[in-house]
Amino acid sequence: MTRVEFFFNVEDKLQKLAELGEKAIAKNVKLMLFAQSNEAASEIQQYLWSLPQQFLPNHLVSDELATATPIVIDWQGEQLLHDEVLINLQHPQPIFFSRFRRLIEIVGLDEADKAKARIRYKFYRDRGYEIKNYDAAGKGL
Repeated sequence: MTRVEFFFNVEDKLQKLAELGEKAIAKNVKLMLFAQSNEAASEIQQYLWSLPQQFLPNHLVSDELATATPIVIDWQGEQLLHDEVLINLQHPQPIFFSRFRRLIEIVGLDEADKAKARIRYKFYRDRGYEIKNYDAAGKGL
């Protein structure tokens, strides 16, 4: 069964993506970042390539090199190149999330983002998924 993890109160989602990407690469784990839109996917890609102190190789799923890179960025879910870790940045949850071994949800500080995350959280919980929670602000949930 897919392991579900929520990171709440994340001040900078792109920074959290980079942090998770660095950890995944160190462990030789592949990530699929599921963005809100094509524009958001391009923004994430540019951010990850521009980090001065980290090398986080990544490609959009449509790129011919995507199968050989540890971080794949998508927004449509039509080409699932692996089944290791999915980081979801969309609402609602992607219909294919259960094919992955691990699902990570990143929730920012915005109340609208939190409200949508609560809906996804309830969806996973109601279907029997065990959920781990991490509070990025260090406060109790």
